[in-house]
Amino acid sequence: MKYKMLVMNLGSTSTKIAVYEDLNELYKISINHNQDELSQFGDIWEQKEFRKNKILKALEHEGYEMSAFNVIACRGGNVKPVPGGIYVINEAMISDMQSEKYGSHPTNVGNLIAYELGKEIGIPVVTANPPVTDELCNLARYSGIKEIKRMSSFHALNQKRTAGRIAKQLKQEYSDLNFVIAHLGGGISVGAHEKGFIIDVNNALDGDGPFSSERAGSLPIGDIIKMCYSGKHTEKEMFKKIKGGGGLMSYLGTNSGLEVEQRIKSEDSYALEVYEAMAYQVSKEISAAAAVLKGKVDCIVLTGSLAHSKLFTDWIKERVSFIAPIHLCPGENEMISLAENALRYLKGEETAKQY
Repeated sequence: MKYKMLVMNLGSTSTKIAVYEDLNELYKISINHNQDELSQFGDIWEQKEFRKNKILKALEHEGYEMSAFNVIACRGGNVKPVPGGIYVINEAMISDMQSEKYGSHPTNVGNLIAYELGKEIGIPVVTANPPVTDELCNLARYSGIKEIKRMSSFHALNQKRTAGRIAKQLKQEYSDLNFVIAHLGGGISVGAHEKGFIIDVNNALDGDGPFSSERAGSLPIGDIIKMCYSGKHTEKEMFKKIKGGGGLMSYLGTNSGLEVEQRIKSEDSYALEVYEAMAYQVSKEISAAAAVLKGKVDCIVLTGSLAHSKLFTDWIKERVSFIAPIHLCPGENEMISLAENALRYLKGEETAKQY
């Protein structure tokens, strides 16, 4: 029997869907949303019907009916820290996402949409290796303030699959290798992979690390405290500054790397400096991850949408090539990873964990 699967991945600036028959990709589309389009919504939850309609219209246009699917697989949301693996999305998981106590991201909305669609037609909805996959070593949890622990919130799905792919290319086992993997997208996460476990990684959602297309990353904390208590900004506005309105959005008013590179080609020196500063910060984070691994790094991997940019990746290579060989693995690889996990679940090859 062949299984038909709908795969969904909602990002900060895009809605991605794909249809698979087993692991044969039948259809894939990335529906991009510009800032003007999204600015009409007060928060991510207000985007639910907008994003849901985009998904259903895209499927309808290609002649797919929801009743044809055996499962929906969705990129995981912000829930309590869990071990890696496959999970069936349930009410408890959706409730934790809606509370936002573990973070806020459009993928939470994607999980709600997937859950509602699955419920309507009576099929399972699964996720795998969610962003809160937690394998941090104890030392990585210290923040510097006793009341605050560092959280694991990153592109676990892509990082795990990319690690597996590179290990296969090297004809070795992931569990025998040490990697530093940098996912370069709307958010940027840099993970230290030690023998199959991600023992340290920056909180790419709203915590620390390099600034990205729309996230501020690590900031001078004293200045942030002053800004919070200046009376000029609400809590909601401050969160928007660090997630959604930070990074390239703050400096250049755009979250598009392509647009920034066009400005650079037009001899915009400020755009050039900001873009290079982002690569500079990524390079520092990669070097820090190498230190976590005590310098024993088999290779560095650059992945995510920005890994397509030769300009951006060349800047990083210049600064970190002394550490280890560098592999480029552009794109997110998350759709096929979700399909692989969903198929293993349907075939009974892997049992879903309970949330």
